[in-house]
Order: sequence, then C-alpha cells, then structure tokens
Amino acid sequence: MAAALSAEYGRGFSKRNLYHMLRFAEVFSDPEIAQALRAQLSWTHLREIIAFMAPSSAGFCFELCRLEGWSTRTLQEKIAGMLFERTAIAKRPEAVVQGALSALGERGRRTPDLVFRGPYVLDFRGLPASFGERELEAAIVWELDGFLLELGQGFSFAARQKRMSIGAEDCYLDLLFFHRPLRALVAVELKPGRFDARDKGQIELYLRWLDKHERQPHENPPLGLILCAGKNEERIELLQLSEGSIRVASYLTELPPHALLEKKLPEAITPARTQLGAAPRPITSGGQPST
Repeated sequence: MAAALSAEYGRGFSKRNLYHMLRFAEVFSDPEIAQALRAQLSWTHLREIIAFMAPSSAGFCFELCRLEGWSTRTLQEKIAGMLFERTAIAKRPEAVVQGALSALGERGRRTPDLVFRGPYVLDFRGLPASFGERELEAAIVWELDGFLLELGQGFSFAARQKRMSIGAEDCYLDLLFFHRPLRALVAVELKPGRFDARDKGQIELYLRWLDKHERQPHENPPLGLILCAGKNEERIELLQLSEGSIRVASYLTELPPHALLEKKLPEAITPARTQLGAAPRPITSGGQPST
C-alpha cells in the first residue's frame, strides 16, 4: 500500500507514516476531533502522542500539550517520564478519567487529580546522599525553576518557612505555593522519611490556618501536599487521603530507568482502580493496556 500511494501521491506515505496514520485513526476516531487536533498541534506532536499510548494517556498528553504549549522535546521528556501514569487521575476509573479530560478540553477546568502526581522526581545537584528536611528544602529553593517544572504548570512560589502564629506558639510551613488554575494556595510539607499518620494532623492544622488568615474571597480552599520518601498505600486509603484537600506523594532523588518505571507504576495504578470500582486492565510493553 505504501508503494502504491507513494507512486500516485508522492512523498509522505512511507510504511512508517501509514502506521502512524492508522494509530491516529484508532485513538481519535471522530473526524471532527481529528480535524481539531490537527489544527492545534503539529503532526510531529501527534505522532509522539499516539505512538505507544492508550487513549486515556494520549488524551491527557494532548490536552496538556495544547494548553501548556509544550515543544516536541518537552513532550518527549514528559512521555519518557510517564507523566500520565504518575498523575493522580491515572488511578481513577476510566469514566472519571474521560470526564476530567472532557472538562479540561472544553472549559480548561483542572481538578486536583489532574494537578497532583507521584512520585515526584527531585534529582537536584548537590543534594547529599544522606539528607534531612532542611537540606531537601534548601535544594528545592536553590533549584526552584526545576521544582516548579516538576510540579507542573500553574504553580507560583509564595513563601518558604511560612510563619503561622497559633495561640502562643509559632509554626512554620515548609513551602507555600499558589496554583492559578485551581485558584488555591498549596501548602507543601517535606518529610525525609516515610509518611506517618501524624503528618496528616499537622498539615490539616496548617490548611485551616491558611483558610482563616490567608485565603482571599475569590479563592478556593487551600490544598495540602505531603512529599515523603515513602508511603504505605493501605494507610493512605484508611486515612482517606486519596480524596479531599490533602494529597500524599513520594519523591525520588533520581529518575529510575524507564523499564523500571514502566513496571512499577502500573502495579500501583491497577489496585487503585480496582478499589474504586474499575475493572483492572493488564499492561503490556509500552504502558499500553491490552485489548
């Protein structure tokens, strides 16, 4: 077929290009959607998105690529880092994923599930092999641009060691950000060890203080992110921290090999979707659900 089309129409119909065209038609079967996609992103972008992706992750990457203006190189880095699989929305049932992506595409509406992710990759230079909370915080502030890129678009830095006077005591929040699309303050607490249930009470106190003293009338209630070296998923479930205003995410101080990410992330996604009532889908090579 490639030979016949090339003979009749000229360049652009190689075997490889025909494969990409077929994949595009499979992932985006609606002609109107296909035409809209082609008008907003280059064929190079679209080819990268559809090459190995399932429809959900392809839709996610397309919407963020369109809204945030990713270059082809940035898109390749996001795919290689398995951004969709690390985002909280990936653990939701398929219907919830599609609903969130539709709202994002039609109204540009973002939810916390589309903003928060895990694990975060904090591969900062100069971070010692054995570090504490203050060393990690200092490394984040020193390389703030890189940390904001890892958090995702929409975050603005507000404060470090935010002082909160509560009665006769002063408490200090590690990092404070503002997320423009969510219109909410985001409190970030850093934990060099594993997540502890007491961390939930601490950040709940901080969020209530921010809601009372810092939140503006046009803003949504503050959100909290606990960044820790590790977490127990059952404990997170029992504390109901997959919902609501507080999220818990682990971090990595270096990006592991892609093959390891490809193996570990689906192992976390499948149980979460099962608990939320979605049928688990086996994951094949390339991170694509099997049919």
